[in-house]
Amino acid sequence: MKKHPFSLQPSVFSLNTWTNPFRTTMIKSIKESDRYPTTGKKLWWIGLLYFAEGLPFGIIIDTLPVYFRLNGLSLKDIGLMSLISLPWSIKFLWAPAVDFIGRRRHWIMAAQAGMAFLTISLMGIDPSKPGVLLLSCMIGLAILSATQDIAIDAYSIEILEQSEMGAANGIRVATYRVALIVAGGLLVAIGGWIGWDITFFLTALFLGSLSCTSLLLPSTGYKRSDHSLRAIVTPLFDLLRRPGVLWVAMFILTFKLGDMAMGPMVKPFWVDRGLSTTEIGFITGTFGIVASITGALVGGSFTTKYGIFRGLWVLGIFQAVSNLGYATVATYPNTGHLGVYLASIIESFCGGLGTASFLAFLMCICKKEFAATQYAILSALFGLTRSFSGAASGWMASLFGYDGYFFITFFLAFPAYLMLKPVKRWIDSA
Repeated sequence: MKKHPFSLQPSVFSLNTWTNPFRTTMIKSIKESDRYPTTGKKLWWIGLLYFAEGLPFGIIIDTLPVYFRLNGLSLKDIGLMSLISLPWSIKFLWAPAVDFIGRRRHWIMAAQAGMAFLTISLMGIDPSKPGVLLLSCMIGLAILSATQDIAIDAYSIEILEQSEMGAANGIRVATYRVALIVAGGLLVAIGGWIGWDITFFLTALFLGSLSCTSLLLPSTGYKRSDHSLRAIVTPLFDLLRRPGVLWVAMFILTFKLGDMAMGPMVKPFWVDRGLSTTEIGFITGTFGIVASITGALVGGSFTTKYGIFRGLWVLGIFQAVSNLGYATVATYPNTGHLGVYLASIIESFCGGLGTASFLAFLMCICKKEFAATQYAILSALFGLTRSFSGAASGWMASLFGYDGYFFITFFLAFPAYLMLKPVKRWIDSA
């Protein structure tokens, strides 16, 4: 048995204890604080982690489409690049490794370090002719980002109590969307001002600093089960044997279908409407960030007060209606840049509303002992919607025009409402 460090000098320990009666209490309180972080400390780390989770995703989903469109890529090619997001949909395949091998913080740190390296690798690659090297960097970035997501989501489920999830998801959605805004707004603006290579370099430095910070994450105090094949497959079987699983799966696939189908074409629409990189950065970095944070916090507060189920169906309606803002602006070009600004504000606010309740739903139906694998499976369904609807978005926008396509996405949001009854049963039994 390993000796306590004070056991080598018992007399000194005794003397210090008597001469400083607060010493032992202070040491104990510090250790308990590290082991059992306060709610405020948990929320601070949740905010930082989900900013780190959103940034690489935003680079792939928001930054690079603008980068490619500015360099002449077609809408169909940009839409097909949505398939690069497939690692987020199949991450459940390696989620058991994150569940049962090593610590969460080590997975997070390693993934962030790898993403920093790949972001630097984007420098100097010709974006007008995407080749094997560029596609490899993007796919690698997506795989590492998905791995980081697995570890962060599992860490969050382990460290949070159910009573903390409403507030945590408000902060989680807010900081995640801020990261998307930084990627799709600030990085785009900086790329236009000082060049894209320097922008990628600065982004890599930031990811590297996040990697170092992640080593300081407090322990969740949760003990995971032993490694075994049964422990790996049990999380999936636990989900499959629940009543109404197919209906709940369909709900997860369709709840944000309208949002996900419209998303890949928003930034190309801005570019084609004539907005500069500075204007794109200004929209997302000012009005967009305020609207997103406000929407996420309001959504989190609503979900905490009225419950996850009511949050899903009420806030989901606002989420769907926001697509009509872009449909209107695309239909009436004389709305100008101001119309684009207003549509962006509405979509950012309502997107925050719907996402807060949706993520709270996914978290509450996961069992803590299977946190990483079950959340990865559930979010994989959500990711499939993003990948395949995004892949078709460029073709659909070319066929129907921006106005017709954005209007279609409004109706895609409502099939999820057919599955609300089994969803409620899952929430009640969580």
